[in-house]
Amino acid sequence: MVEPIVLTVTQLNTYIKSLLEGDAHLASVFVSGEISNFTNHYRSGHFYLSLKDSQCVVKSVMFAAYARRLRFVPKDGMKVIARGHVGVYEPTGQYQLYIEDLQPDGVGALNLAFEQLKEKLGAEGLFRADRKKPLPRFPMHIGVITSPTGAAVHDMVTILARRWPLAEIIFCPVLVQGEGAAPQMVDALRRMNRLRCADVILLGRGGGSLEDLWPFNEETLARAVAASKIPVISAVGHETDFTICDFVADLRAPTPSAAAELAVPDQADWLCSLRGQEARMASLMRAKLARLRQQLDALTGSRILRNPQELLAVQRMRIDGLSAQLSGCMGRKLADREAYLAELCGRLHALSPLAVLSRGYTIACGADGQVVTSAGQVHQGDRLSLQTSDGTIGCLVEQAAYGSEQEESKDGKKGDDI
Repeated sequence: MVEPIVLTVTQLNTYIKSLLEGDAHLASVFVSGEISNFTNHYRSGHFYLSLKDSQCVVKSVMFAAYARRLRFVPKDGMKVIARGHVGVYEPTGQYQLYIEDLQPDGVGALNLAFEQLKEKLGAEGLFRADRKKPLPRFPMHIGVITSPTGAAVHDMVTILARRWPLAEIIFCPVLVQGEGAAPQMVDALRRMNRLRCADVILLGRGGGSLEDLWPFNEETLARAVAASKIPVISAVGHETDFTICDFVADLRAPTPSAAAELAVPDQADWLCSLRGQEARMASLMRAKLARLRQQLDALTGSRILRNPQELLAVQRMRIDGLSAQLSGCMGRKLADREAYLAELCGRLHALSPLAVLSRGYTIACGADGQVVTSAGQVHQGDRLSLQTSDGTIGCLVEQAAYGSEQEESKDGKKGDDI
């Protein structure tokens, strides 16, 4: 009887691993399924996920060396096709798919990556119209970032020189496709912004496949374009080609040649406009000179300018008439005032005490200078001063009587006389 072979758990897992990894059919397999339980281990860079269909699930892992090559970010629910090999994770004895490449099922990886980055940057507001910088109207320094060997640089330089020869072209040669293209363009953009050597920057290349144009879809370049303080015109590929840089740039041109035309004005148009303005100014000046000449002729032929002495004589006559009117008015005004003054003087003279005295009346004043208005104010023996119209009379009071006493006195004297 053969004794059974007793294996340890480690031996069993190691044996199963060797069987699976030694199977040529499992060394390179393509598996389609839906992603679930996706985890991006940011510290190590590994992707951990499960692939499932309607009945089964298989654990999967994609190490960082392979994960960094992906153009898109895997998400739960995404249908993909994974390429890799089947192995066993010995510590748990669980077999899993070790993914080396991952492609979206039904849509290309580049297209998916493009849409994901477009959605991400759009959510951050980098495509908003209100953050676009206006282009300078008359740029004097134009930065051109493109390949030194392509047709794009020749087209742009030729058009810039023809349309606006006053501007200086600052050319920065870079790679525009393949590995290292995006970092070179980012460095060129940052250098021009740091040196402030351009008024506007043209960033572009000629047409190509999606893979050829992919550096213009890199997130690093898109953020460098958005951060540029100098306006950037994106001119990538043909009119039907769109890149992430087109959405982020301040202006999108369908072709490099169109970018050159949008960046600068056309000197021929401006010269034509200046000539038109010059002709209009000359026409306006001629019309104004003709009007002034007519006015001058009218003034020269006027009667007043031909015989100015006549105008002076008319004005002198007018002044003489006004002077006569003024003298007459002043004479009548003075006569009226003199009559009014005489009337007031007459009234004042009638009320004057001197006028009363001139008619034979006197004013009696006591020794204290007070006017005597009543007989009761004086007594026998008082001295009075009588004011006449032409002097003063001193007198002595021999008798003073009130009105009733005076009547009696008069009667007594009559009796005596009788």
